[in-house]
Amino acid sequence: MKKILLAVAMILTFTVCGCGYTTKSLLPSCYKTIYVDNFKNGIKITAEQSNERMYRGYKPGMEIKITKAVIDKYLTDGNLRIASPESADLVLSAELIDFNRGGIIYNTSDNVEEYRIKLVVSMELTDAKTGKTVWKEPGFAGETTYRTSGSLEVSEDAAIDAAIADLAKRIVERTIGVW
Repeated sequence: MKKILLAVAMILTFTVCGCGYTTKSLLPSCYKTIYVDNFKNGIKITAEQSNERMYRGYKPGMEIKITKAVIDKYLTDGNLRIASPESADLVLSAELIDFNRGGIIYNTSDNVEEYRIKLVVSMELTDAKTGKTVWKEPGFAGETTYRTSGSLEVSEDAAIDAAIADLAKRIVERTIGVW
């Protein structure tokens, strides 16, 4: 009998309390709109390569694609509306500081079979009314992996798009999550 009562109590507890997951924003209620400033390109494409940075690269216009992807993600998420700089509650400013493509799986001939693409941005979220920094992330990243052969082969352009989508998702989650 005690086991049955315990089971019923647990079921009621989980049913009434839920699991704690919500799709609502954890932002303070005073923040309803955001302006996403155009991402800047801060990648130093002329910098010398080193052993750690053998695969430095950059695709022209990547910062434009990232800006568009972040705006689209905010629109899809719906917790913050996109606004002009004059009417926004928050302003997101960011700079693309690194694009890294490195091999992670090699075949027996030392040819790369799988790469990891990592996009790193430095960003800051400010309160547009007060000018105070809400949070700052100096090395925030989005990434993906892609294979160069076989049934799971993906083009580098498609992989870059996936890394941009991952970065945009993480930026929006960082913004609407608990600070």
